[in-house]
Amino acid sequence: MMKKRMDFIIQELEEKGSVRVADLSRQLGCSEVTIRNDIQKLEERGLLVRTHGGAESIGAQLNIAFDGGNVYKNGDKKRRIAEKAYTYIENNDTIILDDASTSYYLAKCIKENASKHLIVITNSLVAAGMLADVKHVDLFMLGGQVGGKLASTMGDVTARYLEECHANKAFISAHGINFDVGITSIGSPQMQVKNAILRASNEVFLLADSSKFGGGYILTVCPLSRIERIITDDEIKPEYMKKAEESDVKLDIV
Repeated sequence: MMKKRMDFIIQELEEKGSVRVADLSRQLGCSEVTIRNDIQKLEERGLLVRTHGGAESIGAQLNIAFDGGNVYKNGDKKRRIAEKAYTYIENNDTIILDDASTSYYLAKCIKENASKHLIVITNSLVAAGMLADVKHVDLFMLGGQVGGKLASTMGDVTARYLEECHANKAFISAHGINFDVGITSIGSPQMQVKNAILRASNEVFLLADSSKFGGGYILTVCPLSRIERIITDDEIKPEYMKKAEESDVKLDIV
């Protein structure tokens, strides 16, 4: 039985690059203590490297540091939003991920679920790093000048690259959501890329935690009619839920 567990752990590592003790415990129907003991034995054999709460494959130890930006702000909400977004992705889809912090969590969902083969186009260095060695993903990294709080390519060069792309679906975020004007932005380089993503995609999903609703704006990216649906968390105010209904905006609350 131990050998079967260990074989399963190694197989998961080969597919995903990393595993979590809690997930393995649930999948194998045994205690987390048992899984930790198995991981320790596999590490002693030089087959993996233990991490906090899990393990990584030996080949996963080349780590490149990025400024975390606001990735971990409202992290639990962003994770739930990303998991819901993943349910709209179908096998063999071509998708675009923008440079939002929520894209990190969606890239993580994609990496951890090998059941769907995908073509992923992104300007996010963080999302690209997450997916670079994933066997069930064909990854395309958009060129351009690197900048932003969370490292990504942006500006007119990146927008021109997108002119050659076409995707079934795109998953983007925004600085804000204003029901009177649409999706808002505070920077022209980011807005250029988002507009190019809109042109390149059949359907666009907006991933935004509840803090994004309302407030002022400087630039408008697009009207909400261009968005297939908004996925947000359960702390959205009732007034915005009402406005979404009145504006015929599809809203998923997680």
